[in-house]
Amino acid sequence: MKRAIVIIGIIGIIISGMIFIPKYLNEGDKRVKFKVLKSDEVPQKLEDILPKYLVQEKALSCKIGDEVYVVVTRGEKMSGGYSVFIDRIEKITDRKGTSELIVYAKYVDPKPDEMVTQCITYPFIVVKTNMDDIPDSIKLEVERE
Repeated sequence: MKRAIVIIGIIGIIISGMIFIPKYLNEGDKRVKFKVLKSDEVPQKLEDILPKYLVQEKALSCKIGDEVYVVVTRGEKMSGGYSVFIDRIEKITDRKGTSELIVYAKYVDPKPDEMVTQCITYPFIVVKTNMDDIPDSIKLEVERE
């Protein structure tokens, strides 16, 4: 009887550990709230530095005043019809306090038979976040549609 109680206790501890340890290890994981900005809402300082990044495919963040912005650029495209959307943003902080921002973006390309403008374009998106500081690193995860 005592042996059965000990075994049940050990099983209870193992199950509790399986439930609570992952929550403890991922304590720093958070979704970041953001608002997509229209072109007239983008701060002038950000507009000034944006051209040097438009030719690259990347995600970047910057702090202007008290606001933190995230930008995703698709690089140079030889026609219109390309776009980019941000699905979600997550900020992960490890035990050492190092933060990483993961930006989940969706790329939309024109269909092969779709009529598009024949000019060079630089698709990008700018969002304002609810973060207080920029992260130590940023990672772009892309889903193509």
